[in-house]
Amino acid sequence: MSIQIFGTKKCFDTKKAERWFKERGVKYQFIDMKEKGMSKGEFNSIVQALGGVDSLISDKAKDKELLTLMKYLTDEDKKEKLFENQNIIVTPIVRSGKKAVTGFLPEVWKEWK
Repeated sequence: MSIQIFGTKKCFDTKKAERWFKERGVKYQFIDMKEKGMSKGEFNSIVQALGGVDSLISDKAKDKELLTLMKYLTDEDKKEKLFENQNIIVTPIVRSGKKAVTGFLPEVWKEWK
């Protein structure tokens, strides 16, 4: 199982996800969204795995103006705007192959083989 965790070093749920995989001896790759962000290919793959961009938008993001704007954009425009502004993406995003989920969801990760 190849696991990628997209998040930030300050995100509590990202730290919990890392700890969860460490405790089970599962190797993972951590991608710091503040430092590197997602490539276009990774982003598109995750959007497809999640079934759209809406589940990627964090309602806790500090840029309230951008969050408000996102409500009025078409899905394609949302996708473009979200890729440009990855600071409003919910973290962590945990991906294994073609599967991905947002947030701390160990009950889902247990099912991944």
